[in-house]
Amino acid sequence: MTMPSSVAVLRIGHRLVRDDRTTTHAVLVSRAMGSKVIYMTDVDDEIKKTLDKVNKRWGGENEFKLEIIDNWKKIVKSWKENGGIVVHLTMYGSLINEKIKEIKELNQKILVIIGAEKVPKEVYFLADYNIAIGSQPHSEIAALAIFLDRIFEGNQFNKSFLDEKMKIIPSVKGKNVIMRNQSQLNNANPKKKNQN
Repeated sequence: MTMPSSVAVLRIGHRLVRDDRTTTHAVLVSRAMGSKVIYMTDVDDEIKKTLDKVNKRWGGENEFKLEIIDNWKKIVKSWKENGGIVVHLTMYGSLINEKIKEIKELNQKILVIIGAEKVPKEVYFLADYNIAIGSQPHSEIAALAIFLDRIFEGNQFNKSFLDEKMKIIPSVKGKNVIMRNQSQLNNANPKKKNQN
């Protein structure tokens, strides 16, 4: 099975006030679905604080980060100069089912671009691949989740963070959560807490 060495996400744009929740979801999906970093433009520092809280509770402080940037073009150009490929998710691109195998077989690090609003035309030409999850209007976050799941083939869900203070144990009914305090983290001896 061929996997990229790493995947990062670049989100271009931010619709002020009404977009904070969507922006937070873009960060959380990137983190949960296996990305190492998300680069964002025009983002409020509150988003970074939210991620810090999530990482402290659920782990990943040293494994996933949010970088607020000024110039998205520099990130794209640097990524390509360092041997990575750029995949832009757009409903106007080539269908994912036709290109996903080719992208995976390149075995290169991937920068995934999603837009919060209409992306500049230049993105289409800078990207190595313009990929459509489907050719109907849909959420960029849904597109990101589907793309990352296809890239990692579901293996991202087998990962756990060593510094997690909370961990959900799958359960048919109710909530089953492991809670760890600092000494338990050091001893890797979790205490189980059931919530109904």
